[in-house]
Amino acid sequence: MAIQRCDWVGKEEIYINYHDLEWGKPVYEDSTLFEFLVLEGFQAGLSWITILKKRENFRKAFDNFDYTLISKYDQKKLDELLVNDGIIRNKLKINSIVTNSIHFMNIQKEFDSFSNYIWSYVNYQPIVNGWENINDVPTSTPLSDLISKDLKQRGFKFVGTTIIYSYLQAVGVINDHLKKCICYKNLALTK
Repeated sequence: MAIQRCDWVGKEEIYINYHDLEWGKPVYEDSTLFEFLVLEGFQAGLSWITILKKRENFRKAFDNFDYTLISKYDQKKLDELLVNDGIIRNKLKINSIVTNSIHFMNIQKEFDSFSNYIWSYVNYQPIVNGWENINDVPTSTPLSDLISKDLKQRGFKFVGTTIIYSYLQAVGVINDHLKKCICYKNLALTK
């Protein structure tokens, strides 16, 4: 019998590996939380597979997602990024990374870490939905609305409720693996 995965997973190895090894698994390290915030912002209006295929290029272009370095990018660096064909060359998205890195560090100061901030919304316990069908999975919820609104008030860009819902799924704050999926079944076995 073939391994069952969530319906959105294609046949490409990069997609399968992302699904099996990362998506929906709780992330607590600020550096990885920032990486996914960057990638989800760039994904807006595009397919996730496009972002996954360019992920290593993003890492190189954005100094391994080091938000302290990114917060100091000058116009010369931003101009370099705008001509880097290995990433998505959207001026607003590129500029938002600098802005978001500064606000990310402000949240770290206020909450001791971005991880504390984001996980406090769910009392430090992942939400496991256990959907039967891909059509049941929402694109936003009151939780993503709340977090999106707060991040926007703090000055973040490209953090709309749909982006934030995808972000919460990616970093495991919300686990939306379908019940038929091997990842959901493995989660049930560890409980």
